[in-house]
Amino acid sequence: MPNTYETSARVYVDTQSILKPLLSGMTTLPNLDQQVSFMRQTLISRPNVEKVMRDTDLDVKATTTREKEQIIEGLMRNIKVSGTGRDDIYSISYTSTDAKLGKDVVQSLLTIFVEGSFGGKKQDSDKAIQFINDQIRSTEEKLAADENKLKEFKIRNMGLMPQNGDFSGRVAGANEALNQARLELAEAEQSRNAIRRRMSGSGKEGGGMVDPELEGRLAAAQKSLDTLRLQYTEEHPDIIATRRLIEQLQARKKEEAKKDRPDPGTATSLMMQQMMVSLSDAESRVAGLRARVNEYANRVTTLRAQSTTAPEVEAQLSQLTRDYQINRDNYEKLVQRREQAKLSGDLSSATDMLTFRVVEPPMAATKPSGPNRPMLFSGVFLMALAAGVVGAFLLSQVRPTFLSHAALRQETGFPVLGSISMHWTDSQKVLSKRRLLAVGASVLVLFSAYAVGMATMLVRANA
Repeated sequence: MPNTYETSARVYVDTQSILKPLLSGMTTLPNLDQQVSFMRQTLISRPNVEKVMRDTDLDVKATTTREKEQIIEGLMRNIKVSGTGRDDIYSISYTSTDAKLGKDVVQSLLTIFVEGSFGGKKQDSDKAIQFINDQIRSTEEKLAADENKLKEFKIRNMGLMPQNGDFSGRVAGANEALNQARLELAEAEQSRNAIRRRMSGSGKEGGGMVDPELEGRLAAAQKSLDTLRLQYTEEHPDIIATRRLIEQLQARKKEEAKKDRPDPGTATSLMMQQMMVSLSDAESRVAGLRARVNEYANRVTTLRAQSTTAPEVEAQLSQLTRDYQINRDNYEKLVQRREQAKLSGDLSSATDMLTFRVVEPPMAATKPSGPNRPMLFSGVFLMALAAGVVGAFLLSQVRPTFLSHAALRQETGFPVLGSISMHWTDSQKVLSKRRLLAVGASVLVLFSAYAVGMATMLVRANA
């Protein structure tokens, strides 16, 4: 039996990196413990063993497929990987009849164990990035198509697009603005008509002119009353107070109209000039408000004419906008995922995330690890003695003898009448002595051989 040599190496895997807490939440961190455990369990797989066979030139020795299979089976049988995930220390060992070959095999396995922990995750990350890029291109095409549809739809329905709310809100706002403009127009017309009446009364009476300031206060009070009536009932305190103020102003107006002026001609002329200016301003205001009313009326008419098509346009716009927003959100998420996948791939290949430290490098063994020759030699010796004893016992069973009369009588059941003794001749006695001497010499040679063999093995072991 040839000597066998066991070569081993121990490696420490540091999975506690400072990058983990720093990059937590920014990307998907790889499960380093699971990754190392997977590499340990798949280290003695056929692809890895074939790579070891090529690295150590064992494939050159295989001339046939059968020899190659025998070499692979021998490698897989003699390679052992052990370790604990708690301590993160893993041991790789290989037993061979060639010490240098054992060192090369363990070194190759150690390289595969270290490099394999990075390559797999990097390839997976590259595939994920490629898939995300394909999805981004597809989403970009959909997003561009949705943008074109939305742009063409807005151009085609320019006047029907919702502004600051839905279409019903626009119609209600236009009606409210029209009613407000009509109210202001009515107030302006009343103010203008009042100025005209004053001018007519001034021409007839000649001296009963009323103070324009009083007329302005009366018009403002009347306008305030109209505004309050839109909000409250006639019994409201504000309306009652405003009506009382109007009555007082009207009474004051009548009293001032009855008073005589010291210079009627001059006063009338100055008053007419002021009223002409006021009338011109009132006419301008009435014209402007009438134009505003007409514009609001046209808007209301247009919106009412569009009331049948605008809701449909709003629904189509909402659907187009929703589709566009969904594709936009998907595109932004895919871009974010791509950056995370790139960062994750870089982390998977970064040595700072997973550090390997060879605690015990592989060394070519100088002393054989097996077989245990003293134990084997002692076992063979004991087995030889046991074989002799067992052989003698079996022979005695094949050729049975009786050592006494009682044994013969008990075995056969017949009475023993007598016995005849063996009379040994001189030649037979000499032959018997020689046989005893041969047996003794054989036993002595056997023990001597065992002693010499054990001494020789101990000397070699201590050399």
